[in-house]
Amino acid sequence: MDTMAVEQNGINAVPEAERRGRPRDLFWPWAGSNLSLFGIAFGVYIVGLGLGVLPAIITGAIGYALSFLLVGLVAIGGARSGVPTMTLGRAPFGYHGNKLPTAFSYISNVGWEIVLVTLSAQSGKAILARLAPGVPATTATALCFAVAAVVVIVVGVYGHAMIMAVQRYLTYVFVVLTVVYLVLMAPKLGVSLESTAGPGGWAGGIIFAMTLLGLGWVNCGADYSRYLPSSSRPRSVALWTMLGGALPPMVLLVFGVLLAGGDPKLAAVASVDPVAALAGALPTWFLLPYLLTAIGGFLAGAIMDIYSSGLSMLALGVPVRRHYAVLIDGVLMVLGGYYLLFVSTSFLGTFQAFLAIAGVVMAAWVAIFLVDMWRLRAGGAAYDERLLRAGAPALNLAGLVSLVVASVVGLGLITSSDPNIAKVVGFLMSDEVKAGTFGMANIGVVIALVLAGLLYFAITSVTRRRVV
Repeated sequence: MDTMAVEQNGINAVPEAERRGRPRDLFWPWAGSNLSLFGIAFGVYIVGLGLGVLPAIITGAIGYALSFLLVGLVAIGGARSGVPTMTLGRAPFGYHGNKLPTAFSYISNVGWEIVLVTLSAQSGKAILARLAPGVPATTATALCFAVAAVVVIVVGVYGHAMIMAVQRYLTYVFVVLTVVYLVLMAPKLGVSLESTAGPGGWAGGIIFAMTLLGLGWVNCGADYSRYLPSSSRPRSVALWTMLGGALPPMVLLVFGVLLAGGDPKLAAVASVDPVAALAGALPTWFLLPYLLTAIGGFLAGAIMDIYSSGLSMLALGVPVRRHYAVLIDGVLMVLGGYYLLFVSTSFLGTFQAFLAIAGVVMAAWVAIFLVDMWRLRAGGAAYDERLLRAGAPALNLAGLVSLVVASVVGLGLITSSDPNIAKVVGFLMSDEVKAGTFGMANIGVVIALVLAGLLYFAITSVTRRRVV
């Protein structure tokens, strides 16, 4: 497929004649989109749960692997059918019922686009302040923001082939520059961390790592595998997706944990603004390569998000071509980024709350999706025939009831450091429980995952997929 041609496929099944490549090609887009230096801050966050070096690394690695295994399993549906993720969601939720989770998916993707482009602009501003100290901070921020937004929108408009090519080469560059960066920062690493958390802290580390990474991508899993031949081995599709998404950020996770052990003060600053804090410890000659690494990592993730958010918009029934959907998303991304950069005064607490809430709903959604795919349509052919037309069943109450019930229960079992969001979550826990290790673990994410799958399995066993 020509990388310089604008992709014409929308949410239709990709014709078999256009489907090529191998499952291992999936490694590159997922690696590039998750090889962001913000992954270092993730390691610091997990240590903040009271975990020592080894527990933090183990729980983080388990959480990353488990969450991206879910993404890999969703990707199998794309290779089977040639259809994007949220269009496949019409099977467990119905043609119109699917609009509820798809709307949430759309909001989640656009939210991540805004966050990542904002971080790239902040990163550029912080580093330009050292490279060109005479440039006003607002000017530097605006310049970096404009460049980042244009790159994300243009690549998203060109579509799948361009994304696969760009992500591959970005990954090559990021790996080399990240290795140099880690070598330069090695003297600041250490292992002097005590573990004060009990089993609840270990559980919290795993769950938090899942929300930091893979659970934010489950609604995109099939979007990049749908161009693979339908004969692709399912195990390979899932494996290469999981390896691409989980392995690169594991390296950064380990670095963040060791940084907290070796230089707690720098780690504390890095947990709030990782790129600027870590740039301050680097020699001037490496600042430009560091800038490319930092901004490029954020942009790689934003590119994936804007492509998937455009597909979600089409799955909602908005009557536009795919590339026009990307342009609309780009406008929303610019508006949201402007707010975070030039209006908002708080970022971290709201961002963490966004992760937890999105993690609950996406955990419930992916459980229902996977139960439906593996139990009710193991052959995969039913996807194309049932779901790509407006005449498909309007509602699948089994899926909708399972999603809503599991999400409500899950939201009642998480906590938030954002005082406004804390008022509407955690309603199934007492104040004492919220303050303990059980509350810190945000166990509601796992409860939503298990409960949604069990509910959907039980209801469909009784009703035999009765739809209205």
